[in-house]
Amino acid sequence: MLCTKLAQSETDRRRGQEENTDYFTMWVHQIKTPIAAMRLLLQDADTDEQRALLEQLQSVEQYVEMVLGYLRLESPSSDYVIRNYLLDDIVRQAVRKYASQFIRRKLRLEYTPLNVSVITDEKWLLFVIEQVLSNALKYTRSGSVSITLEAPKTLCIRDTGIGIAPEDLPRIFEKGYTGCNGRADKRSTGIGLYLCRQIMEKLSHTIRIESEMGVGTKVYLGLDTVSL
Repeated sequence: MLCTKLAQSETDRRRGQEENTDYFTMWVHQIKTPIAAMRLLLQDADTDEQRALLEQLQSVEQYVEMVLGYLRLESPSSDYVIRNYLLDDIVRQAVRKYASQFIRRKLRLEYTPLNVSVITDEKWLLFVIEQVLSNALKYTRSGSVSITLEAPKTLCIRDTGIGIAPEDLPRIFEKGYTGCNGRADKRSTGIGLYLCRQIMEKLSHTIRIESEMGVGTKVYLGLDTVSL
């Protein structure tokens, strides 16, 4: 009798969790419609105010994609498409997305073709690269962001930003942990890097971060291994 009740309780819990996931997934897709409409209205932005609004809208889009990424990671099913991709094709998508922010913030982007292919999932790796670039832009007031390739097939994204405090580095991949920078920047959710770590692990890739306060941050994405 007890075992039956426990099994029923677990079934009800899973059903409730699935219903919540379905609801929030539907909400994310619905909210994309007004976001797309606002982006259309601002696509020909030619004033500083309009460009600033477009940048804020891009932040909203990123948070929405973060929610969708979180929901998909928590789902028992996966939509991975693992195959050989040109890394430059993926990196350029992320660069184009943030090109206007580099211009508006007067930051240099140092990037030359990497000329290498990797076995990965394009959509999920793009999500990770976009998150890393977004953080670099958020915490870099002046200087540059560079994208280079190191052996063996390690994508390195460096910035000349404010850096991460030494006491925060061991915990930056924890869910909800924002650290000193996050407490200073109220927009931080503490979810971005957590998702990056989870995604990279699911792809059998690696991610590690080195940083020095006042000097900048280096993010290393190891792309030389994958589970097929």
